[in-house]
Amino acid sequence: MKPYMKVSLAALAIGVGVWVGSVYSNTAIGAGTSQPGTADDPVVTKSYVDQQIQKALGGGVSTGSGNSSGNNSGSTGTGNSGSTGGDTSLPPLVSGASDAVEIVTVKPGQQLIGKSGAEFIVRSGKAVIVSEGTNGVADLTDGIDLTNGQAAPINHLLSFPRDGRGIAVLEGNKYSLTVMVRGGYTLK
Repeated sequence: MKPYMKVSLAALAIGVGVWVGSVYSNTAIGAGTSQPGTADDPVVTKSYVDQQIQKALGGGVSTGSGNSSGNNSGSTGTGNSGSTGGDTSLPPLVSGASDAVEIVTVKPGQQLIGKSGAEFIVRSGKAVIVSEGTNGVADLTDGIDLTNGQAAPINHLLSFPRDGRGIAVLEGNKYSLTVMVRGGYTLK
């Protein structure tokens, strides 16, 4: 075959390919005609979906996400604690009242006792587990059970399955603990 014939057939094949591609492209574009944000394809926000779920459940419309954002940030012992000082006559609030994370400072000699379902993360200091029974606190990071008197590792998620279990500053240590707390607790 002569070179000009090869070039002519190649050009013809490319031209036919471009034409067939454009025909199929126009057919595919016609299939998806709805634009995002129209009545055919609405775009909704999470807050709208949450409101509709609340209406469907009969709870009315909520004005927020359910978290107490901004109320207790940076405070020590407010919100879910019964007391922050020597007055222990105030009862603690119900566990699970808020999913907000609070930063709590535990001084030497104090105990941070979690309510059922509370979660702690020790951020600084040397902490030990306080538990009255043979079972202790679940270390969800390592997947182990920490019993009374064992060291609570830093930056591990600790889950308190029952009331009366908590953490305290390691005996003989003069530095406070900084703990992230989610759920109910008391500071004794």
